[in-house]
Amino acid sequence: MNEPQALVEHFFRHESGRLVAVLTRSLGVRRLDLVEDVVQAALTQALETWSRRGVPEDPAGWLYRTARNLAIDALRRERIHDRALPRVVEEAGQESPPPEAHFADEIGDEPLRLLFVCCHEAVPVESRVAIALKTLCGFSTAEIARALLTTDANIQKRIERARERLRELDVDFDTPASDQLGARLDAVLAVIYLLFSQGCHVTHGDLPIRHDLCDEARRLARMLAAQSVGDIPAVHALLALMCFHGARFDSRVDLDGAIVLLEEQDRSAWNWTDVREGMEWLAKSAAGDELTRYHVEAGIAWEHCRAPTVAETDWRRITDLYDMLDRIAPSPLHALNRAVAGSYLHGPQSGLDHLATVLPENIPARYPGWHAVLGELHFRLDQRSAAECAWREALRLTTARADQEFLRRRLAACRAEGGEPATE
Repeated sequence: MNEPQALVEHFFRHESGRLVAVLTRSLGVRRLDLVEDVVQAALTQALETWSRRGVPEDPAGWLYRTARNLAIDALRRERIHDRALPRVVEEAGQESPPPEAHFADEIGDEPLRLLFVCCHEAVPVESRVAIALKTLCGFSTAEIARALLTTDANIQKRIERARERLRELDVDFDTPASDQLGARLDAVLAVIYLLFSQGCHVTHGDLPIRHDLCDEARRLARMLAAQSVGDIPAVHALLALMCFHGARFDSRVDLDGAIVLLEEQDRSAWNWTDVREGMEWLAKSAAGDELTRYHVEAGIAWEHCRAPTVAETDWRRITDLYDMLDRIAPSPLHALNRAVAGSYLHGPQSGLDHLATVLPENIPARYPGWHAVLGELHFRLDQRSAAECAWREALRLTTARADQEFLRRRLAACRAEGGEPATE
């Protein structure tokens, strides 16, 4: 990938959310469609212009000025005469995005502020996360559908409903009142969690881990924890969860870009600074009486971090935590992970038996991880034909290069005569 293309892709993930947030403050939430269009157009222009003329000294400022000028042109063409055009024209004299205001009683970060706007309580519940992931995080409809285990068409409908409702409301971009912030916090946390999850478990492309997404999720969570509305146990637990998972990133992928199984990871390469930070957040999360999914998932991640080896892992404790998680936030993926944990405790057949209890209509058939786990469990039982069938289906469904390489290796092991079964 050449430098301009790589830089534009970098800014698409790192700066597009902030550009959308800054321009939305000027143009108003009801023009969110226009803002998204001009930011996308600015990124397209950057790819073309930077390839011909070279990358400018201030790429972020270049993108801001280009997107702002495109917005001015669009407003003039539409002959819109209200407060939006004068305000964005006034800001046109600025060479870079306006500084972000920080006040003690409001969210002092433009992307985080927009995230709370997208999660407005008048927007349908199922649409809040979808519009935030699309607008602020730059996710495609397909990426959101994979993250939420639904169809592209369903996600597109959710996004359209959210945009229509925000246009009708014409809400202020200013920070909502504290009671409104509290009402929107669950959806905000869900977006940050999914942003991190998509970075951890990339479902397409060449990068096995999207560090930029994970870093942005942690930045937003830390910013949230610094606000009075977000200085609560659920946010602390989410930060602990992200730290524990982030600590293992460097050992999760080998030099060829393939996924490394947990038992094969070099635990000395784990980032123990992240682990210690996670422990601090986990201790803070213990305050109060509320138990959230983030508490339980952080507890599971902590069990992995504190175990010297896979064999010495407290699988009974992890299995119990997954049972608890499925009660708090039922999901077929929690059942899948519980089956894996149970297979270490009682053997692979117990894992298959647990998955057999999931209702057929709840099985995410197009989720490659489901079939990959089935393959592992069958392989450990030396049921090679069933394992190969499951892994082939997983390979058919995945577009992530690291997962594809991993599955090809598993298929090769499955076909190798006398090959030793491997554990998940």
